[in-house]
Amino acid sequence: MSSSPDSPPDTELLARGELTVRGQVREASNAVLYCTVAHEGREAACVYKPVAGERPLWDFPDGTLAEREVAAYELSEATGWGLVPPTVLRDGPYGEGMVQLWIEPDPEARLLALTEDEEAGEGWKAIGPAEVGEGRTALLVHADTPDLRRLAVLDAVMNNGDRKGGHLLPAPGGRLYGIDHGVSFHVEDKLRTLLWGWAGQELPAEAAGVLAGLDRALAPGAPLATRLAELLTDAEVSAVRRRVGAMLASGRHPEPSGQWPAIPWPPV
Repeated sequence: MSSSPDSPPDTELLARGELTVRGQVREASNAVLYCTVAHEGREAACVYKPVAGERPLWDFPDGTLAEREVAAYELSEATGWGLVPPTVLRDGPYGEGMVQLWIEPDPEARLLALTEDEEAGEGWKAIGPAEVGEGRTALLVHADTPDLRRLAVLDAVMNNGDRKGGHLLPAPGGRLYGIDHGVSFHVEDKLRTLLWGWAGQELPAEAAGVLAGLDRALAPGAPLATRLAELLTDAEVSAVRRRVGAMLASGRHPEPSGQWPAIPWPPV
């Protein structure tokens, strides 16, 4: 079996392979099934989220979370950063759903930490105070790495409403992946994330260049805009375009709007 993040993204395997359910991820809020997919002698572990298993949300149309997960992958691929595991929309044992390559995280990697210091130390960025019991608080921090910063930019573009710590997967070899993007791409500002360490700071030159590329790729009729229009509403695609333009104009990472909780709950 192969689900190595070092292998080339193989959406054909995910889309055309025979999907076999092996178990269920119990702690998930929606139906998340652990599966294997096999095709032409190749096999990989994957996650299958059937649309039928999605719980209704008050602020998102019913039955759209799987398409948003695929849209996140398409957007990530357009940046060239490869921060979302290969993801497809396909039929499965319980109907249409999202199928995504399973990423086994590196248990030794540390992306989040608590410190009793008043400021984040070298190599870390402050998120904010966190209760640790008995009336005590500590400073919650996230790692200061290029990939996490890229993911913060991607989250801002897709308007990710749920970037928890458990949705960050550091893979062996140093790769970073973000998962669970079903509550993304809303037309209203719903950015909720742990990755606020760069809020208000100037964007790196690399990120500005990637955003400029996205701006061109999102022009009406361009391939990325056309692909996203198959997965999102016209208003949602236009909102992606506006967010890219706003970040290019400001040249900075966005800051919390104050109109929506900035950090998801639970944060991890």
